[in-house]
Amino acid sequence: MNKKTIWITGGSTGIGKALAIKFSKEGWNVIISARRENLIKEISNDYENIHSFPLDVTDKLQCKKVFEQIRDKFDNIDICFFSTGTWDPKREKDIDVDQIENVFKVNFFGTLNSIKAVEEYFKNKKKGTISIVSSIAGYRGLPNSTGYGPSKSALNNLAESLYFDFKRYNVKVCLVSPGFIKTPMTDKNDFKMPFLKSSDYAADKIYDGLVNRNVFEIHFPKSLTVILKILSLLPIKLYFAIIGKLTKYQKNK
Repeated sequence: MNKKTIWITGGSTGIGKALAIKFSKEGWNVIISARRENLIKEISNDYENIHSFPLDVTDKLQCKKVFEQIRDKFDNIDICFFSTGTWDPKREKDIDVDQIENVFKVNFFGTLNSIKAVEEYFKNKKKGTISIVSSIAGYRGLPNSTGYGPSKSALNNLAESLYFDFKRYNVKVCLVSPGFIKTPMTDKNDFKMPFLKSSDYAADKIYDGLVNRNVFEIHFPKSLTVILKILSLLPIKLYFAIIGKLTKYQKNK
């Protein structure tokens, strides 16, 4: 019996790296991609069934070329997990257009480039899963999130749209919405992160959701995400009042 195979972008650190190791230990073939070739090579050197393919997801032609290289080596791809992302909290507090463009280029268009690279393969195969990593920051607007939150909100909308488009081909689209996970990216935050969890915790939740459960959205930890989902349903004035109080956001006097 052939091993199943997963392709993970953003696999050099954080959730992507932890998930790669989790799937590797479960006996899958794992393909990891990221810009930092030295980091993904270190991981692939430590695990026999993890294979590295360097990739800059902001380059749509490179996305197509790398996936062709992957297809040359692996007969079958079962899951694509697109988790490349960027975040700079110091530049999110003002309207920094260059920063916002870069965030969207990586978070949204980088994911879109990756999906486009595998679109024809999965539609022809008529089976498999495309997983898009978003964030709880994409549920509703939050203070000091001029680029990251909107980019994740766009991914939420994209995932819902693609759910219908790929369902006609028997291909599953899955949205992953993590809460605060300790990674090199969240280490940049200058505030206390509620319900902070490890990357290994996230990997366990994502693996279970992708392999054992038939759900559109994998969100965790539930103690945080359920609260935010309820808040997102509130009338806008009440939502603003509660979030303003919780985040201690004060308008200028």
